[in-house]
Amino acid sequence: MAPASTRLSKQARREQLLDTAVAIVRGQGTDGLTLVTLAEAAGVSRPIVYDHFGTRSGLLLALYRRLDERHQDATALALRGSAGTASEIARTISAAYFVCATDMPELTAVSAALKGSPEREATQRESLDGYTALMAEALAPYSTLAPRALRLRCAGLLGAAETIATELNQGRATTEEAVTALTDLIVGTLDTPGKGR
Repeated sequence: MAPASTRLSKQARREQLLDTAVAIVRGQGTDGLTLVTLAEAAGVSRPIVYDHFGTRSGLLLALYRRLDERHQDATALALRGSAGTASEIARTISAAYFVCATDMPELTAVSAALKGSPEREATQRESLDGYTALMAEALAPYSTLAPRALRLRCAGLLGAAETIATELNQGRATTEEAVTALTDLIVGTLDTPGKGR
């Protein structure tokens, strides 16, 4: 096993470890993810895992950041290919959000496992700020709201999106119902009577 660990660059090894961590969380939940179980599942020595993450909390934070970054990147990519009315932009945001929510349920599990961690609070705030800015930028051309008011509404919409994602992941809503609900909430919050609809 030792030669395998030297073949990958440090960044490639980190990516491999995070991929393995996602698989562990998906199969066993966050309780099954420790530095030891990660080392065993990845086929590397424990010191390699400790060198990358230091602590279990460090591992969970790195995993949270990675999953969240992928979520935001997927939404940004979907928006680059989207244009048209406020409803179309809102639907693109909603569809991208729920694809990620269903494809990456580990993000919610990892977030819950980090509850109460000061680092998690800072990371989650940074994540919320990034996603809020992404939404506000995409919706600004369709809104007469001041930037600060639009940003605040987008932050609220993300709270609604998270709640709807929980309903979706627990089988209490279909993807189409979730997308439609969030799309309607977004369009309804823009304060644009007749504009772009």
